[in-house]
Amino acid sequence: MREEGLLVVVSGFSGAGKGTVMKELLERYGNYALSISATTRSPRPGEEEGRHYFYKTEEEFLRMIEEGGLIEYARYVDHYYGTPKAYVEAQREAGKDVILEIEIQGALKVKEQYPDALLLFLTPPSAAELKRRLEGRGTEDSAAIASRLRRAAEEARGVEKYDYVIVNDDLDRCVEETHRIIQMQRRRADRSMELIRRIQAELEEMRI
Repeated sequence: MREEGLLVVVSGFSGAGKGTVMKELLERYGNYALSISATTRSPRPGEEEGRHYFYKTEEEFLRMIEEGGLIEYARYVDHYYGTPKAYVEAQREAGKDVILEIEIQGALKVKEQYPDALLLFLTPPSAAELKRRLEGRGTEDSAAIASRLRRAAEEARGVEKYDYVIVNDDLDRCVEETHRIIQMQRRRADRSMELIRRIQAELEEMRI
């Protein structure tokens, strides 16, 4: 019998390198699936349905909310974003460990519905390094960077609710540590009780 996959939520400060770590994790190991969000915004050039997002009209998205089809959702800059429940559960049933890359509020909503979800928070080694990475992108002005740093200060207050904090100071080490933590979670005793009960039953049958 195939073991059901884990639900893993990855959050982190903007600039912590979440996207890069997730990309490496999926490329190095075959048992992960990155959750695909639904959104009401239009596709950008190069984006594909079912690969980058599931694109929905606002009416379709609101129907998904009403029917309980989303694990979590939020509205940002006039558009809805959410995690489709059917996609996540299908991947888990196939034995995949499903990774949700979402912010803290969404992560805590997921934990309410799935108490066994594993919550990981990625952070650079210092605030100075976080600022350096944001500036190094070269895509935002100083005001936007200052706004992201203020948001990071607010987010730091919710990190104690996560299961693990992973420092991304070296990409290879961070990817390997993330993978190791997820595999350790798979071996937790409470996730292996079905196997133990089966072995126990087989042992009873073998008794003479």
